[in-house]
Amino acid sequence: MKTDVYQKLTDKIIADLEKGELSWLKPWSSGNLEGKITKPLRHNGMPYNGINIPMLWGASVEAGFLSPYWMTFRQAKELGAYVKKGERGNLVVYANTITKTEEQDDGGEEERKISFMKGYSVFNVEQIEGLRVHYYTKPESIIDPALRIEHADGFFAATRADIRHGGNSAHYRGGSGHVQMPAFETFRSPETYYAALAHELTHWTKHKSRLDRDLGRKRWGDEG
Repeated sequence: MKTDVYQKLTDKIIADLEKGELSWLKPWSSGNLEGKITKPLRHNGMPYNGINIPMLWGASVEAGFLSPYWMTFRQAKELGAYVKKGERGNLVVYANTITKTEEQDDGGEEERKISFMKGYSVFNVEQIEGLRVHYYTKPESIIDPALRIEHADGFFAATRADIRHGGNSAHYRGGSGHVQMPAFETFRSPETYYAALAHELTHWTKHKSRLDRDLGRKRWGDEG
């Protein structure tokens, strides 16, 4: 049986609510990449609509994608590109109506519109190789990368934390155990970058293999 598209969307939203990480509500609020809010775009530049917008925003924040462009496996192939091995797609949906003619008890016919929704997978262009350069968005540099502080980099490297860069959100991912940071160049100053990194590494210390620090937390923002 085909998986119920409505159920898949509902399960995703409930899972984010339970984690307390509502990334799909705030792709514009990181403070590090302020500017125009861009809707997710199809391969031809047309924007997605409806529930697809927060779903793809959330996928971008979670994975650290910077480009707003998404396309199917087939669309990438038609453009002479290919999806990288091991990459997984994200669900989007297409909703429309069909008209069905039904025979009535009196022998007459009546047209009835039936709504339907079907799902398919798309990949961010950062999961695809071989596309034209305009698909790949790079963050605008605000500070010079040469301003990195050597002894601060040495301190954070010594923690051996898995620190990844990309996207517009700084956060610790408990499931994968990594710290996600926007690019250094997108911060207003070196100090704000290292302060944000130190904050996220404080969350990183709570893992059972490190400080095993729980404090009774049940949801984001509670006393624990």
